[in-house]
Amino acid sequence: MKYMMLIYGSEEGWTEPEREACMRESMAICDELTQQGKWIASSPLHSVTTATSVRVREGKRQVTDGPFAETTEQLGGYYIIDVDDLDEAIAIASRLPPAKKGTVEIRPLFPLPEREPQ
Repeated sequence: MKYMMLIYGSEEGWTEPEREACMRESMAICDELTQQGKWIASSPLHSVTTATSVRVREGKRQVTDGPFAETTEQLGGYYIIDVDDLDEAIAIASRLPPAKKGTVEIRPLFPLPEREPQ
C-alpha cells in the first residue's frame, strides 16, 4: 500500500543546527527504507512564503501569493512510501524527527486506473 506522509510544523520551530540534524536523520531513514524497497520519494519544501496558490472559480483563474490558509503549522515536506499496511506507516512516521516538534499526517494514495497509451 502506498502512503503519503505530510510533514507539518512551525517554520520558526527549528534552529539551523536542529534543521541540519533533522535532515541528516531523515535521510538516513530514507536510505534504510530504500534498502527495504519501501521508499518512493521525499523532499523538504521551501518556506510557505514562496508558495503560490491557484484557484479556478466560474472559469476564471485566481493566482495568489502564499498559502491558501493561515495556520500555526505549515506543510514543510513529504514522504511517499510503499509498505504493507497503516501500522507500518505509523511506525515509520513515529521515527521521523519532525514528529517530535510537529505533525506527520499519513494518507493512503488513491490508485489511479491504468492509462491507455497515446
